[in-house]
Amino acid sequence: MTQQNYNSIRVIAIFAHPDDAEVKMGGTAAKFAEMGHAVKFVSLTNGDAGHQTDGGAPLARRRALEAQEAAKRLGIDEYKVFDNHDAELLPTLKIRHQIIREIRDWQADIVIGLRPNDYHPDHRYAGTLVMDSAFLVVVPNVVPDVPALQKNPVFLYMEDGFKKPNPFEPHITIDIDNTFDKKIYALDAHQSQFYEWLPTVTGFDEPVPEGRKERLEFLAKWLDEWNSQTNYLKPEIKKSLKTWYGDDKATSVIRTESFEIAEYGRQPSPDEIRTLFPMLGSYQ
Repeated sequence: MTQQNYNSIRVIAIFAHPDDAEVKMGGTAAKFAEMGHAVKFVSLTNGDAGHQTDGGAPLARRRALEAQEAAKRLGIDEYKVFDNHDAELLPTLKIRHQIIREIRDWQADIVIGLRPNDYHPDHRYAGTLVMDSAFLVVVPNVVPDVPALQKNPVFLYMEDGFKKPNPFEPHITIDIDNTFDKKIYALDAHQSQFYEWLPTVTGFDEPVPEGRKERLEFLAKWLDEWNSQTNYLKPEIKKSLKTWYGDDKATSVIRTESFEIAEYGRQPSPDEIRTLFPMLGSYQ
């Protein structure tokens, strides 16, 4: 079991592929880490299908190394990659039990997952698996080899732009302007994805540059464009920013990450949200 520091907030993000969480919440993860809180990333697949030419075990090994480098760049505590095949994730009891063990072992205060609305079946099923685990982490007779949590964590969804059957709701929005560079640096660690695979499969508007500085600028531009196509600083995001930071601060924020409170975990009060997300400060 992980050595616990009970003075820290304990955050675990569980998703489908190495790099999912970096894209959606890398800035927030870096903020937690900078403040001395414990963050763990868990990828439910090894990413062994995510490339135009490479695959199988060699690609899985490469992506695991990229994930560990991304963790170092964000400053987070752990990055676990399960050896389940990419593009084959299903909501099975075996994987649900893996998730329950991870959440319990981490003694999580916050669990962050994907919504089950997504273009990729692995993303959809990863979201379903995390939410299927939400209540069960406190049930002692489920996965009895790991002690049940005494208190249900707060379960959150990462942000996305999908509208059906229901759009994402930004209950909590974090200003990541001062950790955006760390987020981009973490994405840069996933070279197989952002410089090789994604340009091929999604058709980036510009060719990938060769220089290091130019590549970081390329990633920043891509991420800003990607965000602008989802919920990036749309009215609901601005409203959420004002709720947590006040009107004056909210008007100066450029880049954000948002989270939706899932109905299945503990339902936090505004005061508890400020405790769990201390980067929000004490604005009233």
